[in-house]
Parts: sequence; structure tokens; C-alpha cells
Amino acid sequence: MTDANATLDAVLSHVDANIDASLERLFTLLRIASISTDPAYAGEVNTAAEWLTHELQGLDFDAAVRPTKGHPMVVGHQRTENGPNVLFYGHYDVQPVDPIELWTSEPFEPKIAEENGRKIILARGSSDDKGQLMTFVEACRAYKSVRGSLPLGVTILFEGEEESGSPSLDAFLTANADELKSDIALVCDTDMWDTETPSIITMLRGLVAENITIQAASRDLHSGMYGGAARNPNQVLAEIITSLRNPDGSVAVEGFYDDVEELPDAVAEQWKRLPFDDKAYLGDVGLAEPAGEKTRSVLEQITSRPTCEINGMWGGYTGDGFKTVIPAKASAKISFRLVANQDPHKIRAAFRKHVEARLPSDCTVTFHEHGASPASLVPSDGPMLQKALGALTDEWGREAAVAGSGGSIPIVGDFKRKLGMDSLLIGFAQTDDRIHSPNEKYNLESYHRGIRSWVRVMDALAK
Repeated sequence: MTDANATLDAVLSHVDANIDASLERLFTLLRIASISTDPAYAGEVNTAAEWLTHELQGLDFDAAVRPTKGHPMVVGHQRTENGPNVLFYGHYDVQPVDPIELWTSEPFEPKIAEENGRKIILARGSSDDKGQLMTFVEACRAYKSVRGSLPLGVTILFEGEEESGSPSLDAFLTANADELKSDIALVCDTDMWDTETPSIITMLRGLVAENITIQAASRDLHSGMYGGAARNPNQVLAEIITSLRNPDGSVAVEGFYDDVEELPDAVAEQWKRLPFDDKAYLGDVGLAEPAGEKTRSVLEQITSRPTCEINGMWGGYTGDGFKTVIPAKASAKISFRLVANQDPHKIRAAFRKHVEARLPSDCTVTFHEHGASPASLVPSDGPMLQKALGALTDEWGREAAVAGSGGSIPIVGDFKRKLGMDSLLIGFAQTDDRIHSPNEKYNLESYHRGIRSWVRVMDALAK
């Protein structure tokens, strides 16, 4: 056994021997009601920031609470000139606990319970994101205890406003770009593939969202007097919405797929091996037939393919009873999830052109945009990604998955645009952790083996 392997084994053994103490530190953090959306809890948010700063300082990080216009950031450094430096990101704020009556225990009094044969940590923030960020802190603690130093350079950024829209993050990253920039970012706010299979999310879809309003007559009209003769914006809007999808489930906006690339062959082959049941996925929500591109699997439809969805539509009288009116206006909320290489501004322009081309001459349309963010993609053959995948595979005994996420995580795009860094999204949560809901939980195995996983990942990245 080499000295390097002996050190790794010693650090992993330290994690196992001290898991109870690690849990107690997590419980201390979970008892702090750091709800960022409610001003009444601003003091608790500050307390959480100060507690984390104290913990990092105890591990020899040059750490401090950094004020913003909102809730503070926590920044800590332990960098090196003789190897890679990573930026680890997590957030210490949590969601409100309402409805409190649905909790089976006090949200900020963490406890170990059992569910479906597994031990779980039950508390608000246990999974999102305090339990996750503490897996990395505890991995650093184990290294410091065994070898006196970390195997690579580390900068830590803990945010206190993620659950309230990160209003201070953009300015903070811009102002501190030189200080925070590292070789790669590590983000621990995601799920495993399943309870036994670790994953690294390398694909995040972007987002374009639009409000549109179709105007026809100058006022609402009596349908008995004007019906048949007057243009009905509800029908105009419905026809436009129908035109957005082809019969095969694909998006019909001209040029929508121009910049869309296929999955790398290696990733496509791995996805075929991963346990994913199309029927079960839809069946869990009472559905049976996939509605997206007919030539694509459900897994592709929800992660690696772009989409168009109608998120809301309204017009005319929608209250109780009946009102025979032809409305003057009809509106809809429409969003597009984008994949790598799609330009959100190009997609927005193409969508608007599509709508305007189908507008009757006596109607007008107004558009109101709701953000435009590009997708994020980490190259599947990147050396750091491959090292991290190997480390996770070694820990869990199953091939770690390269996964895509149907959602959008803005911080990943911010790291790329503002700091020039790719991100590895490595999380140990489960899809049934009930984040943002009553009785949030984090599997005890996720916490324990999450710490061990970060020990292995840091060791692999340092080589």
C-alpha cells in the first residue's frame, strides 16, 4: 500500500470513528432557524453565518462573515500554489416551515428517525442544504485531523439568500471575482441517481419565460350581440398555443433545434444502463403516455432535450357561475427549457416571430419577458469530472452516473460567466427528501457516505 493510499484509508477511518460528533455539529446548525425569506428571522440567519465561520476558523480557514445588502455570505480560504484549487458552494438559509401542523416533530429540533427501513435525519434544512454542505466541512475536518492539511486548495462560499432568490449574489461575485476564482467549482445541492447510485450533474437546462397578451376588441363584448362576428382573443391565443408543438411532440418554432447537439456517445450508452422506468416515472403522478418528442426516451425528454411548456393561461370571466362575454384580452405564461448551445435571446426572438406571424390583422400582442438564462454543460471527458466519477464509484461500489437536470441552477451559470469556472454538481440527497415541505429529511447514509465521498473526491482531484 502506498503512503497516499494509507493516508486516504486513515482519513476514511477517522470519518467512521467520529460520525456521532459530526452529527452533533450538524444538529447544532440545524437548530438555527435561518429562514431567509422572513425578516423576523434575520438574527437567526446571522447566527448561522457566524457559527459556520467559527467552524471554518477552527479548521484553519481564513474565514469571515461578509456583509451584503441582504443576508451575509461566509467566505473561507485555505489555498495552495502547488496543486489545484477548488471553490465549494453551499447555502445555509432554509425555507419557512409552514404548514407547521403537518410536521411530525419540531422543524428545528433535529432527530434521528426511521423510514422505509432507513435511518433519516428529520429537520428543516437537513437535506436542503445544511446537511449537504456539512458533508464537505466534515471531510475537511477529517483531513485536518489525520494529516494536518487539506490535499488541495479550498475556498468555501456559503450563501444566506439562496432560498429568497439570491438578490445579493450577482454583485458579490462581481466584486470578489479575483478572490473566488478557482480551477473548478463544487456544488453540493443536488440528488443521487437513486439510493445506491451516486451521480454528478453535468447538464443544466437554461430558461426563457414570456408573458403574452392578445388584445382584440377595445372592450369586453356581449357574446349574443357580437358572437360570430367579433374576434375572440381566447381562440386566437389557443390557436397560437396549439401551433407551438408538432404532432410528434417536438417544438414547432422555426430554428428551435438549430443549435441542439446530440448526447455524447459515452453518456448515451451509460444512460441506457441506468435504472430508469419511464412508466413508473409518469405513473407516480397519474400519467401514462409521454408527451414530448416521440423518438426520445422520457429520461432524454426531461433532462437533455429542450422543451416548450404552457405554465398558465386566462381570459374572460373565470369566476363562479357564468358570464357570456367575449373578452377583449387573453393571456398566457409560456416557458422554454434550453440545452447547451441554445441562445436564449435567439429563442425569445424566434418565439415572438412565431406568435406575430399567426396574429390576425385586427389583434395586437404584447410581450413581457421573465428572464433568459443559458444552459450549462461540463464536457463529459473533462479530467476533473472523470477523477470525481472514479472517486464516487469507489465509495458507493456502483458506476457513478453522469446526469442531466431538467431544472436550472443559476449559480452554475454565474460561476461560468463571472468566474470562468465549470462546476461539478455532486449531491447526496434523494428525490423523496421533501425539501421545502413538512418533514424534510436527509438519509443518515447520505450524510455519512457523503462525507466519505468528499474525502475521496478531494484526494482524486489533488492527484
